[in-house]
Amino acid sequence: MKPDLRFQFSGDTTTGVLTVRREFAAHRDLVWDCHTKSDLLDQWFAPKPMTTMTKSMDFREGGHWHHAMIDTDGTQYWGRLDYVTITPKTGYTTRDAFTDETGVPDTDMPVSHWRTSFTDTDKGTLVENIIDYGSPEALQTVIDMQMQEGMTTTYEKLDELLSDLTR
Repeated sequence: MKPDLRFQFSGDTTTGVLTVRREFAAHRDLVWDCHTKSDLLDQWFAPKPMTTMTKSMDFREGGHWHHAMIDTDGTQYWGRLDYVTITPKTGYTTRDAFTDETGVPDTDMPVSHWRTSFTDTDKGTLVENIIDYGSPEALQTVIDMQMQEGMTTTYEKLDELLSDLTR
C-alpha cells in the first residue's frame, strides 16, 4: 500500500527540521510556475483567509522574494526568501526570514533554510519541503504559530488556483 502523499507534515524535535510533502493534481511546469512567479504566488501563498502582496521579486540564484501576507484586518506580515540555488523545474533552496516592510530580518523570529523539490507522480506533482530551523526551539516556535494549519489552507488555495489554471 502506497503512503498518502496528499499532505504530510512532520517535525523532528531533536534536529529542528520540518518535512512537508504535498501532491498536486497538475503538471510539474505549472506547479513550478506557481512557486516561482510573483503574479501566481500572490494568488495563493498565504493561509486562508489571508492574501499575499509581492513588494519585489528576482527569481535567480542570489535573488529574492520580498512579500507580505495580509490579514483580513489589513495587518501585514512581511517575509523574505533569498534564493541560494535553483535547478529549473526540479527544485531550489532558500533562506527564509520574517522581516519588516523594508526587508530587515526580525531577529526575534526563526530563520529557516528550505530545500524545495518538484517530482512527477502518477497523479501530478509532488512538492517536498525540507525546512531546517536550526534548533528544536525554533521549530517549536513555528509549530506553535499553527504552521501545519496554515500550510494546509495555503495549499488548498494552490489547489484552487491550479484547478482554475487548468480549466
